[in-house]
Amino acid sequence: MNAFGNRGGMGKGARPSFGVARPMKGAPASPGKDKHSPESEEQLPSDEELDKAATETAAAPMAAPGSAMDKLNQRMNDDHKGEDKAEGFEASVNKIKDQVLPRLLERVDPEAAATLGKDELAEEFRPIISEVLAELKITLNRREQFALEKVLVDELLGLGPLEELLADPDVSDIMVNGPDQTFVEKKGKLQLSKIQFRDEEHLFSIAQRIVNKVGRRVDQTTPLADARLQDGSRVNVIIPPLSLKGTAISIRKFSDKPITIDMMKGFGSMSDAMATCLKIAGASRMNIVISGGTGSGKTTMLNALSKMIDPGERVITIEDAAELRLQQPHWLPLETRPANLEGQGAIHIRDLVINALRMRPDRIILGEIRGQECFDLLAAMNTGHDGSMATLHSNSPRECLARMENMVMMGDIKIPKEAISRQIADSVDLIVQVKRLRDGSRRTTNITEVIGMEGDVIVTQELFKFEYHDESADGKIIGEYASMGLRPYTLDKAKQFGFDQPYLEACL
Repeated sequence: MNAFGNRGGMGKGARPSFGVARPMKGAPASPGKDKHSPESEEQLPSDEELDKAATETAAAPMAAPGSAMDKLNQRMNDDHKGEDKAEGFEASVNKIKDQVLPRLLERVDPEAAATLGKDELAEEFRPIISEVLAELKITLNRREQFALEKVLVDELLGLGPLEELLADPDVSDIMVNGPDQTFVEKKGKLQLSKIQFRDEEHLFSIAQRIVNKVGRRVDQTTPLADARLQDGSRVNVIIPPLSLKGTAISIRKFSDKPITIDMMKGFGSMSDAMATCLKIAGASRMNIVISGGTGSGKTTMLNALSKMIDPGERVITIEDAAELRLQQPHWLPLETRPANLEGQGAIHIRDLVINALRMRPDRIILGEIRGQECFDLLAAMNTGHDGSMATLHSNSPRECLARMENMVMMGDIKIPKEAISRQIADSVDLIVQVKRLRDGSRRTTNITEVIGMEGDVIVTQELFKFEYHDESADGKIIGEYASMGLRPYTLDKAKQFGFDQPYLEACL
């Protein structure tokens, strides 16, 4: 059985570093000599000299330890080999599982097993497993037998090898790149995992098990699927022929404990003043757009802001795959539906936004704006649904506004660009920019107000900004959260809820 990451990396030998320069041998060629003459050829270094130069360069100490060029040279000289095979206890249990599983299935009724919970199934399996082990003449100690039971139950009722990663609280993302390679993200850094899939068929069956639980499907006609796990973790599946390495599964895990704004402040994701500002913005029913790249923490920020919503308000959330976890008593989540086998019956986000307006919501929260539903959300923000929120993929607050304009124009509504810009300026109050930095940390880099229009340009005002200073020896980003010291334009909204003084003090 193949283990993960057992493939070789770049070439066998280390490549030479930048800046390898060797003086030519011999005197300069005279003007009269032909450049192809033997005397001229002697000026070029031989293969042995080049090899020696590369070896000396690789062995020589770098110019500035810990500098950017030092890291670049180290990366170039690294052979990027994969991890070794999983060995020892785990490998032996998986090997025994492959022998026991077929015989176990012969003795078990799958329909009856599906009605039992994991603990009940493990209890029923125990004598059958002992019987199969006796037939195979395999002797296990108590620890190995418990491990084997868990692996077999995970295989039959759970998600097989993925169960181990889903149970690990340090793992935030799981990326399966075919049966031979699985990466995980821990503390913002990617690393190779040693979990094992038997083959492509094994991996594909687990992918089908995930999507089938939420009424989706993945097959040759629909090789892409978005789904979710029972805990709300987001799952994306893509299968061959679109994925050339085999079935690919991407899982964005959800924290068991809801993350609050105070917790984010404690993690260093924002300053005290920024946390106060965001709390007041959420409680004062400001219209907020959370902008950021993939994996930057947009959904986490949206969940944290939702904690500030008054319990008496009716909140409707709309998503492609339901992953928001609001803690309000009056919360109704809605989810889109893909088309059926005949290509009919699809319900898109825009359909749900239009329908939500008829459901007497106080706030509408969109998991993510991707297209023409942006116009309907802006209309909701302007028609008595203050405090609505959404996330959007962009790299800066200014780019966020440009993307919103473009998404409205993607629709079939033919209105001038100036009217679209004015609608955005009148609807959106705050843009919260979040970013995942290269050290793996997630920071709130900008809190920007949308003030209004000046000509045909949307005018914004920055309240807070993260300023980069340096990088520590261990690769951590060093910076500070700076307040721009400006009077907030949204102070009147905060005043209606009695937060004008603390809001002003936080921004100044």
